[in-house]
Amino acid sequence: MPPITSALARQIARFVQSEALPAGARLTERSLAERFRVSRSPIRAALRELEQAGLLALGASGGFHLADPARAEGLADGPAADDEDEEVYLAIARDRLAGQIPDRISENELLRRYGITRPRLQSLLHRMSEEGWAERLPGHGWQFLPVLTSLEAYRQSYRFRQAIEPAALLEPGFRLNAPVLERHLEQQRRLVAGEVTTISPVRLFVVSSAMHHAIIDCSQNAFFIESLRRVDRLRRLIEYRQSVDREKARLRCAEHVHILELILQGRNPEAAEAMRSHLTALGPIKAQSYLQPAAGEGLHPAAGQG
Repeated sequence: MPPITSALARQIARFVQSEALPAGARLTERSLAERFRVSRSPIRAALRELEQAGLLALGASGGFHLADPARAEGLADGPAADDEDEEVYLAIARDRLAGQIPDRISENELLRRYGITRPRLQSLLHRMSEEGWAERLPGHGWQFLPVLTSLEAYRQSYRFRQAIEPAALLEPGFRLNAPVLERHLEQQRRLVAGEVTTISPVRLFVVSSAMHHAIIDCSQNAFFIESLRRVDRLRRLIEYRQSVDREKARLRCAEHVHILELILQGRNPEAAEAMRSHLTALGPIKAQSYLQPAAGEGLHPAAGQG
């Protein structure tokens, strides 16, 4: 299987997970090709791979629909990430944050800089595109998108989240998506029980962010939903500068469990207060980590601290 096919399959699985798509939702080659900025051919191959894995099913009309959303979690990780690829991915993030990579750059320049094959580089670039911090230009060029780079902007992002995420839980149109939140609850419980010590830092950041997005999606408020997505796109690279403290990550995951349990019990006012406390405590911790990046660990997200 070509690397780009497997990478796209993982990206589609992450998309299914982050958007909390329900069983039966249609996935079209055209919309996915536009989203990931690739041709339909690799998308078609990735959809077939996901069909074989049980995530998708082929309908009578020939289109794919979501068969088993629960399978997205495992497929989003795919096989254990290649250590070399992860190192290159984090090196690009570090260099971009340090201003060592220009806004626009060609694939050939990146190939020379990082010394990897084109298929591996394209796989990493498509991952960055799916995460929202790079986009393809005509030809073989890529553009890196704006991100947060200063400590004060980072602090402001947490103060903003303290305002919108508790408020989202109190929206008049709030509609509980119990199946999705229950899946996130089980995932957070597994992290508290021990998975937090073995899951990759990048994946842990993705999981925690997806949980916060699943909660805010229930608000049905498009402004809250899009605002949080925008903030996460902007803060992603700065998260990669954080030091990793697995015990603190476990405590943050335990707070996630508490918040999700309150929401599922219909106790939204209490959940809103718990969310506000969670984010208020987390902001200074993350700011301190920003000032003290992990020594000798490269760039890793502050694990589990969504």
